[in-house]
Amino acid sequence: MGLENLLKDYLNYLEIEKNRTLETRENYEHYLNTFLASAKVRDPEEITDRIVRNFRLTLARKNIKKITQNYYVIALRNFLKYLVKRDIKTLSPDKVELPKVSRAEIETLEYEDLERLLKAPKGRDPRSLRDRAILETLFSTGLRLSELCALNRYLDLKRGEISVRGKGGKLRLVFISDRAKGAIKEYLQGRTCEPN
Repeated sequence: MGLENLLKDYLNYLEIEKNRTLETRENYEHYLNTFLASAKVRDPEEITDRIVRNFRLTLARKNIKKITQNYYVIALRNFLKYLVKRDIKTLSPDKVELPKVSRAEIETLEYEDLERLLKAPKGRDPRSLRDRAILETLFSTGLRLSELCALNRYLDLKRGEISVRGKGGKLRLVFISDRAKGAIKEYLQGRTCEPN
């Protein structure tokens, strides 16, 4: 079976068996098609250490950030793992190392900037209270925006924890800080009652 057909099978596997989103599938398709176009290989056995190194060199010379280069390499490694799992002869995924990302490339907010961001919603109107509750909850829990939007309307704030269904349908527990709980309570108290 040619690489193009194997790639289609792999992308279907990601979507169906691994329960990845359509966006993830499209990203992987882009990364792997970029690799196949660069490598000019048609058979899994043709993927070699040298071809992967040349591809990585091509990415680096395009001035693509290391963190973005990692996405391409991760997609390639996972594709190779899938092939090996199906007993298809190809390069061992263990031979493909991820590029090291320097700490300087990972941007974090300074404490003062974070505080300024959290205090940006001013006022006591429902919108400001809502925005403050959202920001405090995102920072406190590390939730993705989609996970925040999917939260149950009625939270048990006394417990200080929430069960969240994340990427791939995986369930995890996140903890809410006292500050976030306070912001949520303020929002709920300040919000006008909605009709039933």
